[in-house]
Amino acid sequence: MKPVTEQEIRAAFVNCTKGEAKRLSVPRDLADRPWAHLDYLGWRDPQAPDRAYLAVELEGRLTALALRAGAGAVGQARRSMCSMCLTTHSGGVALMVAPRAGRAGQQGNSVGAYLCADLACSLYVRGLRDAGVGARLHETISLEEKIRRTVTNLAAFIAKVTG
Repeated sequence: MKPVTEQEIRAAFVNCTKGEAKRLSVPRDLADRPWAHLDYLGWRDPQAPDRAYLAVELEGRLTALALRAGAGAVGQARRSMCSMCLTTHSGGVALMVAPRAGRAGQQGNSVGAYLCADLACSLYVRGLRDAGVGARLHETISLEEKIRRTVTNLAAFIAKVTG
């Protein structure tokens, strides 16, 4: 992923109002992020732990989503698998719910997916962050194919939110 600015991120939100996008918490350490290893930028709001956000460039366009973590998701003890990167965690997967874009979202419709609670899928896929013993299933596909699968899964989730 290429580096993005706070202004670019705020302008890219598709499932919240411009006012909400202006007020939400954007990471202050954007310059320090490992951009070369990121397929998307994901972060949790330090002031509101149930809020999360992600921004991804798909087909040359930056798209950002506001998410909410499901109740009790972060503290669960059983092993769960992220639906984006297919990493398993003990307590490290959260149900993230995104309001749908447009009128559907205004009517309360939402889309959910199980994601790495820290939104660090890119780092888990590349082996740059450890999710514990047995977190990554042995696969015979290449790293590039794993990255492509993660991006495809994320694009499908965004399509459900925006479609």
